[in-house]
Amino acid sequence: MQHDDPRQSTVEAGAGVAHEAPHDAPASQDGSAADAKLAAMTAERDELKDRTLRTLAEMENLRRRTEREVADGRTYAVTNFARDVLNVADNIRRALDSVPAEARASAEGALRGLIDGIELTERDLAKTLERHGVKVVEPKGQRFDPNRHQAMFEVPDPEVPAGTVVQVVQSGYVIGDRTLRPALVGVAKGGPKAGAPADAAQA
Repeated sequence: MQHDDPRQSTVEAGAGVAHEAPHDAPASQDGSAADAKLAAMTAERDELKDRTLRTLAEMENLRRRTEREVADGRTYAVTNFARDVLNVADNIRRALDSVPAEARASAEGALRGLIDGIELTERDLAKTLERHGVKVVEPKGQRFDPNRHQAMFEVPDPEVPAGTVVQVVQSGYVIGDRTLRPALVGVAKGGPKAGAPADAAQA
């Protein structure tokens, strides 16, 4: 019966360890490569997602801007034409104002028919303009607004708050939210400031 040599067992054990060690290194390298590849794919995914979200946001902004431009185009397409038509409205109003109030009240026959016809034409023209978004500005009694009114002169009036429109020389018009033509007005001065209590102003 042969006895095992301890030195041989030690050598064989060492050889076994030597054979097993090289297998661990490639596994570790494969894991690192997989992690790096996953990180790269995740970064690429996040970048593509960010680009997609940005593109969708830009498309939504473009859609809203286009809708707004189309709406503005419909509202303000007749701006130049409407501005020219205002001259006709002014002439109609001048024709009516040229007839004294007494003569208009006592008018009969052909004159009555003429006055009524001019007034009807003025009303129809105002309705037509309003149907296309053009409205007359009625500033009398309102606070002066430089965006809607053009001051022609000042009227001393201590009973009215300063800056109040007290006289309209020529009607103004707006189209949509824009001023088509500012109203020519006279503005009060000498009274209390608009919004200030009358007692405080007098004190």
